[in-house]
Amino acid sequence: MQIDEFHNLIWDFYRSNKRSLPWRETKDSYKILVSEVMLQQTQVDRVIPKYLSWIETFSDTTKLASASLKEVLNEWKGLGYNRRGLYLKQAAEKIVSEYDGAFPQDERSLRSLPGVGPYTAGAIQAFAWNKPVIFIETNIRTVFIHHFFSKKEKVHDKDILEYIEKTLPKKRAREWYWALMDYGAHLKQTLPNPSRRSKHHVIQEGFKGSNREVRSRILSFVLENGPVKREGILQQIQSRKWSVEDNIDTLTNEGLIKKSEGLYSVES
Repeated sequence: MQIDEFHNLIWDFYRSNKRSLPWRETKDSYKILVSEVMLQQTQVDRVIPKYLSWIETFSDTTKLASASLKEVLNEWKGLGYNRRGLYLKQAAEKIVSEYDGAFPQDERSLRSLPGVGPYTAGAIQAFAWNKPVIFIETNIRTVFIHHFFSKKEKVHDKDILEYIEKTLPKKRAREWYWALMDYGAHLKQTLPNPSRRSKHHVIQEGFKGSNREVRSRILSFVLENGPVKREGILQQIQSRKWSVEDNIDTLTNEGLIKKSEGLYSVES
């Protein structure tokens, strides 16, 4: 497919099918960070109400940085992968303490924020400041595999990134990435998912009965009932004892719960 043909296809689809999403109504880098972290491994429809509630509660980095971890995790409930909520709070604290509350704009500084990897740093730059940076995520990957690697298996991201760079309209990065994401989401709904042919494709583990479920149940129990003894957690969480024990220790090491004088709680 020629570049001009590809551009016309994506822009035509976007004009008729672009999604109305609350984080597309702002250029506020903090709000875009929140949306991108929430959208990691979580469906858009689940994120929308949580994003709106989060922004109402923690409208900027200062409010988030000054909130307790207990407040943050209670607001995060329902999204899963609770470390993401912790990372957002830690990122806000760093922006307030090290950057005087001004959101950093260069790649290196963005990547220094907790929970911000290559994709999130790129998304913030494109969506907040319309910078023509190169990045990839699952919907973008889907589009390029479908149109430029239709007969290939185990497609490496480095090969896709070359096409992303070739096709990126330098002055319209923000809208172009939105258009790619919307079209990629459409392809996934209408075709066998092309991104399964990516070398980086990972099948997500089901939640029921998983380690994630055990972690979630432990954290919810401690949030609602802490401070509690370790024995109390073990009695409440009906799962393999060694799994509960390991996850209590992991949650403590990650800073999601704390241990003091033999009792477990979330900082309030």
